[in-house]
Amino acid sequence: MERKKVLITRQLPGDAVEKLKEECDLLCDPPSDQMPRNQLLELIPEADALICLLSETIDREVISRAPKLKVISNYAVGYNNIDVAFATERKIYVTNTPDVLTEATADLAWALLLAAARRVVEGDEMVRQNRFTGWAPDLLLGLDVAYKTLGVVGLGRIGLAVARRAKGFGMRVLYWSKNRKEQWEEQFGLEYQPLDTLLQTADFVSLNVALTPETHHLIGEKEFSLMKNTAILVNTARGPVVDEAALAAALREKKIWAAGLDVYENEPEVHPDLLKLDNVILAPHVGSGTIDTRAKMAEMVVSNVLMALKGQRPTNAIN
Repeated sequence: MERKKVLITRQLPGDAVEKLKEECDLLCDPPSDQMPRNQLLELIPEADALICLLSETIDREVISRAPKLKVISNYAVGYNNIDVAFATERKIYVTNTPDVLTEATADLAWALLLAAARRVVEGDEMVRQNRFTGWAPDLLLGLDVAYKTLGVVGLGRIGLAVARRAKGFGMRVLYWSKNRKEQWEEQFGLEYQPLDTLLQTADFVSLNVALTPETHHLIGEKEFSLMKNTAILVNTARGPVVDEAALAAALREKKIWAAGLDVYENEPEVHPDLLKLDNVILAPHVGSGTIDTRAKMAEMVVSNVLMALKGQRPTNAIN
């Protein structure tokens, strides 16, 4: 039987790709940096399967050039980079990597929350720059986390994992989600609130929604005006969920205390005003960035490809 051809747009951790090569041929050696779009368009006509990242836009132009394509396997839990409707029209599976990155991303959300509350990055810079001259009563005073109120915006897998961790800090946990999760309210002690009420009440707000037309700029000038001036915003969801210009203004004008971001509106670009501020922590989209998680994600995208190429419905098909 003819071996199928797979296009992989970036080198992946672990040994999953080596296992893939036992059954399929690669159209090229995966590059260490982002594959140029012209190369993607040049190679895609020969591909039976595509393994791609969020950083690639797999739109109608790409899909139209792929008459043999059976599956687009996205190395991410999100898939807003793919024209799913057109892929479905062309009878091409689109798959993602859910569940496997839930705990790692929730850990990162809490790392940003704690670092922002306790001004860890500012302290690190102070020590490295030899500006630390000794303990002082008013040195880098931050905010308490224990027994405060956490607001979780979006109670999917990751949102729930963030909420569960809050119980270890004795926090009250509010949530807002498109669909109310009453079964989790009782099980995990969560309180449903309308979004505006949550923003007015919470000391910390964690964003965990998918990017959709409805959630684009879900948090903007109006929402920042509702938040406490001691509130901290954490975004490990998608950059465009937050209006970055409005966020920079809210931080600069002390309408909120601080923010911790792992994603950006025009990634990898960051709004220049954010780069000037000390009260925002800027991480380079590493929510799933642990050795184990990234290797498991690679195993999942390869498994999705192999199932589709064997005529099976992939476990993680979203269409």
